[in-house]
Amino acid sequence: MATKPRHARMDCSAGCPVEATLSLIGGKWKGLVLYHLMDGTLRFNELRRRLPDVTQRMLTNQLRELEADGLIARTVYAQVPPRVDYALTDRGRSLDQVILALKAWGERHMAA
Repeated sequence: MATKPRHARMDCSAGCPVEATLSLIGGKWKGLVLYHLMDGTLRFNELRRRLPDVTQRMLTNQLRELEADGLIARTVYAQVPPRVDYALTDRGRSLDQVILALKAWGERHMAA
């Protein structure tokens, strides 16, 4: 007698929810940017300090994509020198539990 899986798996080809989520947060840097912004609003150079291996160009690109996807908000202040802040939007904040679950899984399985 076959056992029933804990959860029914749907076909996860193009257009499935898992693919949609990974397209928003996938890659090496997006998840890390979202994780650090969970602490609150950060400036570009603060993010660079927290992610020392990312290039300026790559971080700029990832921030633009996250902003275009509605996960972060970019606020520019008209002052000299210019000041730009990045913060999670409500949509970005809705990923908190996903990011924390990834962190917890990594902590449990890093040694393996």
